[in-house]
Amino acid sequence: MYSKPADVLAVYDALTPRGYFNLAAAFGNTHGVYAPGNVKLRPAILGDSQRFVEQQRHTRPKPVSFVFHGGSGSTHAEIAEAVSYGVVKMNIDTDTQWAFTHPIKTFMDEKSGYLLSEVGNPEGVDRPNKKYFDPRGWLHLGEQGITARLLAAYDDLGSRDRFVF
Repeated sequence: MYSKPADVLAVYDALTPRGYFNLAAAFGNTHGVYAPGNVKLRPAILGDSQRFVEQQRHTRPKPVSFVFHGGSGSTHAEIAEAVSYGVVKMNIDTDTQWAFTHPIKTFMDEKSGYLLSEVGNPEGVDRPNKKYFDPRGWLHLGEQGITARLLAAYDDLGSRDRFVF
């Protein structure tokens, strides 16, 4: 569940001759979201690994670019700490799925009386419901939700409004 600095050094040595790479070291990160306390993130492992590679290979500071696999559900502080140790990419698939689904589910819950049939709703038995069940009327809510989550991730990673090769 946790990488050791020597593990990171071994990957660094194996991949450095091949060019640029990102390393997904394990520091308690897992795919998915779990109840608080079930996953113990230890971003300091990344800092320890950076220092170990620097010392062993006499490199520049932070020679390794890390990937934060399983960043969904992480706090801003945990993300900021990981970024401070060289994280350049973060996977947040579970968060983005929820960010898309939640606003649509909220809409569906709030409009449930309009989603039982094509005609007939709380306003009357002959009232049409097309504007409520038409996906063009509520898909944008999911798009707005996922956009907000991505912008938050860009802020967490310090990459908003930056285009880097």
